[in-house]
Amino acid sequence: MPETAQVRPDPRRWKALAFIAIAQLMVVLDGTIVNIALPSAQADLGISDANRQWVITAYALAFGGLLLFGGRIADLWGRKRAFTLGLIGFAAASALGGAAANETMLLGARALQGAFGALLAPAALSLLTVMFTEARERAKAFGIFGAIAGAGGAVGLILGGFLTEYLDWRWTFFVNIPFAAIAATGAFLVIREPAGSRNGGGLDIPGVVLATLGLVSLVYGFTRAQSDGWTASVTIGLFVAAVVLLSAFVLVESKVRAPLLPLRVLTDRNRGGVYLSLGLAVIAMFGLFLFLTYYLQIVEGYSPVRTGFAFLPMIAGMITGSTQIGARLMTRVSPRLLMAPGFLLAAVGMLILTQMETNSSYVGLVLPAQILLGLGMGTAFMPAMSLATYGVQPRDAGVASAMVNTSQQVGGAIGTALLNTIAASAATTWITSHATQARTLGKAAFANQAAVHGYATAIWWAVGILILAAVIVITLVNTGHQGGSVASSGEDGQEDVPIPVFAH
Repeated sequence: MPETAQVRPDPRRWKALAFIAIAQLMVVLDGTIVNIALPSAQADLGISDANRQWVITAYALAFGGLLLFGGRIADLWGRKRAFTLGLIGFAAASALGGAAANETMLLGARALQGAFGALLAPAALSLLTVMFTEARERAKAFGIFGAIAGAGGAVGLILGGFLTEYLDWRWTFFVNIPFAAIAATGAFLVIREPAGSRNGGGLDIPGVVLATLGLVSLVYGFTRAQSDGWTASVTIGLFVAAVVLLSAFVLVESKVRAPLLPLRVLTDRNRGGVYLSLGLAVIAMFGLFLFLTYYLQIVEGYSPVRTGFAFLPMIAGMITGSTQIGARLMTRVSPRLLMAPGFLLAAVGMLILTQMETNSSYVGLVLPAQILLGLGMGTAFMPAMSLATYGVQPRDAGVASAMVNTSQQVGGAIGTALLNTIAASAATTWITSHATQARTLGKAAFANQAAVHGYATAIWWAVGILILAAVIVITLVNTGHQGGSVASSGEDGQEDVPIPVFAH
């Protein structure tokens, strides 16, 4: 390989990581910060109960549907450019949401946030992939990134609680502007993308259309399942459309010269195992955030701010698991020896929560469950984030990164709809079978008992989903520990920058 292709590590890469982490935190916390503000925004703008879900769904549809497109654009036009443009667009969309005068303006702003987030998120992860090529440094960088990705949702709950309770719901949008301004300034001044790591191919328009429509149909199908039921004709139609569109997408990708998602990214058993297990783990986690938030606020009577602080032990666990366990062991043991035990430890935490009752002690039940969940998820997410992009050709780094985010977004949408439906169904069944207790307990206590039974039933499903994620990791992920750094050669005689691979 010519000397020019040997790219030395960028001396400013750690400064760059700080700004990439700020951008990642902004995107991740935006997934939950608006949830806390939703009741206030709904009342202020006169949004109906039937339409309020669109404040969440508009963001998820645009984000999940456009991620692969955003990842490929980052590969084609440059990750720094995509990252900066994504930040500026996200800030503008946030300003629009904060200034929303009506429902339409708010929903449009949320869709725009999702679209620019889909450009920003894969660019951020792929920048790390091409900037950190030495095994130990890469482990540390992904440890920090993984901790932020895991904890950002809970940070969003705390920040959302403070802003909604002490300022106004609009600040849950305006708060993104300083985040974006700092990250964009830092990106412009500090980030330098390694030479020769872009993809010179064209843009696969049929692939873009099929992938976007297929993912939107899938995410929207689960949303409609939550509101209309699983057997409704619209729900079934959307799922059928998703299967047809995504099957057509795979067929197109196997034929075109410059595919949106090169199948070589997916067919690697280790990456495939990571995408699948991460998606399942996120299904469990999103459901838990939802139930625990409702449990603490509605059943236990916590304020929004107190609810946010109640999630702090989980954040601490995630950061510890990611930086102190995952990052330290990643270069010494194979990823599945971190991921599988991590998912199983999180499942034990979930198992504790299945014992929740209307008067459960926070210290005796919720606290130990959160610590175990945080430690387990942090330990598992860290090597998963790294393995998802590890060993890919640099020109595919953006789209491989987009697949991580896609599995998380789709998993989040599925988790919220699936587990919420299970919880609602279990609560209804409990009410029917315990109708005689309604007078004895009183209306509020009876409703709380039913809700807690529903949460516990859904959390049992989450336990099973996490165990399944661990089984998938054990079955599919068979690579050795992450070590060394070698140059990989692209197809068509194209040379790429040095990139780490796994030792088998």
